Amino acid sequence: MNKYIKDVKMLKFPSYIVDDLSIGHVEIEGLKEIPFEIKRFFYIFGSGNVGMVRGKHANRRSKFVLLNIAGRSKVKTIDEDGNTEIYELNHPYDALYLPEYVWKEMYDFTEDSVLMVLTNEYYDSTEYIRDFEEYVKILKEEQ
Repeated sequence: MNKYIKDVKMLKFPSYIVDDLSIGHVEIEGLKEIPFEIKRFFYIFGSGNVGMVRGKHANRRSKFVLLNIAGRSKVKTIDEDGNTEIYELNHPYDALYLPEYVWKEMYDFTEDSVLMVLTNEYYDSTEYIRDFEEYVKILKEEQ
């Protein structure tokens, strides 16, 4: 198992629920609840994601925090030996931290899913590893 995948973990953000769970408030601060300075965020939404697998890559420098601010989705991590872990993002106060060099696949989106992604890096296509065999080779060379 690579040394990075050991740092994957679920996060729970401070949330404030008013009344009967119909009104909520979540606060997220970089370098506090997020273990890095936030340089970019994006989100994945739309009913076209239902049945689709997104991601299917690892990053050389980018660390991520993923959270569903609406709806639900799942995230699968795969290590170089093919071992998988599945994480469910079902609440707007639950998130998943993914360090660099972790292969990720996002899937099982509900129609109303809005998956927000926070990262420590500006977009740079050269840091993406999009081929799983290349990913395995890079990790084995690093050991």
